[in-house]
Amino acid sequence: MRILAVDHGEKRIGLALSDPTGAFASPLTVLKHVSRLLDAAQVAAIAAENDVGLIIVGQSFDEEGEPNLAGRRAAKFAAALREQTSIPVELFDESFSTQDARSAVIEMGLSRKKRAGHHDALAAVMILRSYLEANR
Repeated sequence: MRILAVDHGEKRIGLALSDPTGAFASPLTVLKHVSRLLDAAQVAAIAAENDVGLIIVGQSFDEEGEPNLAGRRAAKFAAALREQTSIPVELFDESFSTQDARSAVIEMGLSRKKRAGHHDALAAVMILRSYLEANR
């Protein structure tokens, strides 16, 4: 079963896709944020096109373990996504996925100029990898 991971941000939405066996995670695309409903419709359509069986939405938390502002936005996005598709949608702790993505790009040895920019799809890969490892 293919799994689609979503790194929901204020400006962009990173997507990553697993292989059919659920063993590997690859970056898929980055969508520009328009509105919650249009974003959810786009993600639902991409999930259907890729024969996805589960959608994981990354959610961040504060020090007390409560969803922070970004985490609450992700939860609202997940709710909108559930209204757009019959594919199951789960929230998953994405703590540090963006920082992990930045570290991974640095480890790849890319120059500072080449690693500048956004790592939304790579952050979605980190979320998906964490999910796959936690559910083996």
